[in-house]
Amino acid sequence: MGVEVEAKTYSREERQRYREKVRQNLDVFERMLASSRFEFERPMTGMELELNLVDEQFQPRFANLEVLAAIADSDFQTELAQYNIEMNVSPRPLPGDSALELEEDLRRSLNNAETKAHQAHARIVPIGILPTIMPEHFEGDWITANNRYTALNDSIFYARGEDIYLDIEGPTGERVNTYSDTIAPESACTSMQLHLQVAPADFADYWNAAQAIVGPQLAVGANSPYFFGKRLHSETRIELFKQATDTRSIELKNQGVRPRVFFGERWITSIFDLFEENVRYFPTLLAECSDEDPIALLEAGIAPQLPELRLHNGTVYRWNRPIYDVVDGKPHLRVENRVLPAGPSMIDVLANAAFYYGVVRSLANDERPVWTRMSFAAAEENFRRCARDGIDARIYWPGFGEVRADELVLRHLLPMAHEGLTEWGVSDRVRDRYLGVIEGRCLTGVNGSVWQCAMVDRLEAGGLDRPMALRGMLERYITNVHANIPVHEWSPEP
Repeated sequence: MGVEVEAKTYSREERQRYREKVRQNLDVFERMLASSRFEFERPMTGMELELNLVDEQFQPRFANLEVLAAIADSDFQTELAQYNIEMNVSPRPLPGDSALELEEDLRRSLNNAETKAHQAHARIVPIGILPTIMPEHFEGDWITANNRYTALNDSIFYARGEDIYLDIEGPTGERVNTYSDTIAPESACTSMQLHLQVAPADFADYWNAAQAIVGPQLAVGANSPYFFGKRLHSETRIELFKQATDTRSIELKNQGVRPRVFFGERWITSIFDLFEENVRYFPTLLAECSDEDPIALLEAGIAPQLPELRLHNGTVYRWNRPIYDVVDGKPHLRVENRVLPAGPSMIDVLANAAFYYGVVRSLANDERPVWTRMSFAAAEENFRRCARDGIDARIYWPGFGEVRADELVLRHLLPMAHEGLTEWGVSDRVRDRYLGVIEGRCLTGVNGSVWQCAMVDRLEAGGLDRPMALRGMLERYITNVHANIPVHEWSPEP
């Protein structure tokens, strides 16, 4: 959810000042793209993993500050709700066996955090949506004590002018249809964000490639089928996040005003296209101004932080977000891929990452890029279908026409992922271990969402009601996570 802000509310004058600073930042960013040196000689990757906290009864545990105090590790931070935390992974290069080392680091870090979380009577769960979260859990004190979260909640409702309406229906007719007077339902959406540092000249190709494959990513990686006790989409997180942060009234939707959770409208030619759209289309939510003079810094040969532009960018929730950042005085650009859910196991997390990094490398370097042969609307429709239907989705791909997502991954995208990882300099051991997991999911037809639904069905067939079946499924889920077994190999038996 980004960095802390000082205020919870903003005056009209503050909002006007902020808008002026954002536009000034945008002008400076345009100048930097034309003349400045960005760091990209040694491309780095990074990861953020959002996590849920549960108690001994596998219900949400609203105690993130207590858990973080017990963990005492700066890599773990707060998130929107008190039952969420986030684990940040230090940037590292892709080549060699780096991913194998990362898997061990992640397992060690998560196991250590889990042990210490027990001191706060909590367990840690990497999952797209915590299946035991229910409406009554948000009736009390749910939000993390942090100005940014309070300001964001208040700003969304100030812009919207009415309660948020949630309406999501699943394949069996189960439906969530309710109103919320806070953005609390958004906290149920826990994801994995993948970062890839790129050169300014290459950014458009990598962003377009990332947009093209969000559908297949969701098809093989879906892990969020339940919300408020109902079976909904394979990756319910996508539609829930869109609805739970929507600043538009019904009338503004009917006018075609863009949602804050934004897929986009077109293939791009520069990173500037995205920042300019953000400024042009989306009103301010958090109007926090700094004292930075970006023009003076740029003319002095110093990379400005552009804090207003970056803050605004952080409140437009693109599934592939452009990132400008400065580290050790050097500016760089990143594509932040935000489409994947958290979990299941760490080997699954790394498999999802390897598939993404491999495919985008191949697509970005293709002499005849896929986005020159596929409409942007087709990519968005693929995204929608795969979020809804998961591994069973049928999607469009140039040269294949309409095809099952798992077949496209097996026949076309997995070979591309192998090729792309080879171009990154990734070892054979890494490619075989993680892409083998993606292949296994496609061959068995099992991802996290499929396993969750099958287990709940079996537990219900054995006589349990839905709440107890969800609890029983989650208990088995956590056991498998800590065994680090890939989800397509989890036992289907209760």
